[in-house]
Amino acid sequence: MEKLDPRIKEHRTTEATLFITRADDSPLAGQEIEIAQLNHQFLFGSNGHFLIPLVNNELTAAEKERHTRITEHFLALMNYVTLTFYWGRFEPHPGSPDTERLLKAAHWCVEHKIPVKGHPLCWHTATAKWLLPLSNAEILQAQIGRIKREVSTFAGLIDRWDVVNEAVIMPIFDKYDNGITRICKELGRIKMIKTMFEAAREANPKATLLLNDFDVSPAYDILIEGCLEAGVEIDVIGIQSHMHQGYWGVEKTEWILERFARFNRPIHFTETTLVSGHLMPPEIVDLNDYQVKDWPSTPEGEERQAEETVLHYKTLMAHPLVTAITWWDLIDGQWLNAPSGLLRVDGSPKPAYQELRKLIKGDWWLPPTRFYTDPEGKVKFRGFLGGYELRYAGRSIPFQLAEKGTTTIRLKLDHNT
Repeated sequence: MEKLDPRIKEHRTTEATLFITRADDSPLAGQEIEIAQLNHQFLFGSNGHFLIPLVNNELTAAEKERHTRITEHFLALMNYVTLTFYWGRFEPHPGSPDTERLLKAAHWCVEHKIPVKGHPLCWHTATAKWLLPLSNAEILQAQIGRIKREVSTFAGLIDRWDVVNEAVIMPIFDKYDNGITRICKELGRIKMIKTMFEAAREANPKATLLLNDFDVSPAYDILIEGCLEAGVEIDVIGIQSHMHQGYWGVEKTEWILERFARFNRPIHFTETTLVSGHLMPPEIVDLNDYQVKDWPSTPEGEERQAEETVLHYKTLMAHPLVTAITWWDLIDGQWLNAPSGLLRVDGSPKPAYQELRKLIKGDWWLPPTRFYTDPEGKVKFRGFLGGYELRYAGRSIPFQLAEKGTTTIRLKLDHNT
């Protein structure tokens, strides 16, 4: 733990020097000012399953109260959200996509200044069953059309996408027949990925496009290498860290990071879980094979989860290429009925939530702080990269700390008070 904090300071903060002048360009000398952090540059997120029924007014009074409480906890901690576009649920019948509900959710997020990622555009699991009677050529065109439709429709609201999800296993997936595995077998992984990325790029040239996978073996980085050699424009490498069978530990996490760092691309930990109940048996290969009705969170498990969560987040924050962490799920009892949330089923915060809040909005946050300018109108402070606000005489000026190391910023007041 001790070795992580200096690296976090090195990669996530800057020594900022502000030169503040009045409207007539004279220094704001010997004055008390206040500086407050508004947001983090780093993306701390979760999926937004709880948001969609809330913003679409689909809940009973009791459900609305619970979802509102969950949303308040989300906003107090997170600055990033993933909305899900699983094709089979999003468009259960051809030509009837669930666009309006997702648009309302995306608008809500943008209004609350929460950047959104869409997940996923192409995935063999939870894909549309109506693809099965189609030929491979027809499936391919439907998949390309689906990508272009969603990416263009949501441009400006959702400008980050998991384009292809879990491609390592895609062509050899054999649990059930599906259209996406069929075309991946025919095209091969790299051509499949290239085709989908090109469709997404055409639909929104400004979008940030991710390749995402749970497979952290050499098979994934070999696939990434092949894609880059083939000219696939992968903006971000997505890594899932579902730790239902136990925390990876610092050593394994750093080993994975170093393997993918050779591509010099930003890395997002797109789906992070640590359970607060009993661990899934280690012999389980596919996590989806572990189906239990009762998987409770326990006091001992919650303490363990909290300790491991802090260590995992610090390990990722200490690596300069990691730029986002998404927790999956925010609430207990969702995927696999696992106690993997930061919140319990009733929406109350677990120790892991409280410890993360201490980090993200405590140790890694500058609260409203008073400073006195020197004769040059200068103040110095160290801050985590992100958005800030200078406050003086009832006015405010926003500014960004965008680069680690040292930063010099000149701010000019619009009055001479």
